[in-house]
Amino acid sequence: MSEYKQPVSVLVVIYTPALDVLLLERAAHPGFWQSVTGSREGDEALIDTARREVGEETGINTDLHQLTDWQQTNIFEIFPQWRHRYAPGVTENTEHVFGLLVAGKPDITIAPNEHRAWTWMPWQAAAERCFSWTNRDAIQALPTRLNLKP
Repeated sequence: MSEYKQPVSVLVVIYTPALDVLLLERAAHPGFWQSVTGSREGDEALIDTARREVGEETGINTDLHQLTDWQQTNIFEIFPQWRHRYAPGVTENTEHVFGLLVAGKPDITIAPNEHRAWTWMPWQAAAERCFSWTNRDAIQALPTRLNLKP
């Protein structure tokens, strides 16, 4: 296994039928709120990366809910403060977007080394709170993706 993270990741927007969205605050960067994210490990399928990351970061068992590959890919520049995690010269990441529909607002068990807090918010407020443009855009597209009027 490589000592470096792969520049291939998942973003999983976790939401309820009422379009409340779960956000997590990064432990190392207070004020940075986001959905579940994480890098692929080895040659795992991206859906398996999404399942693993949701379980690790929230304690939610994706087998009990509806996990969907949104068939959306974003390429973005890796923030300089996180580039040391990747092989030398790697500056871009390819992110694959998933959605996880949960029936209610399950209790969350965060990984304290990754996150310091969590909250459920209406989709509009959640989108505004995200520090990442890809996360914001994915949440803003939620009503359209579900054929609802925003």
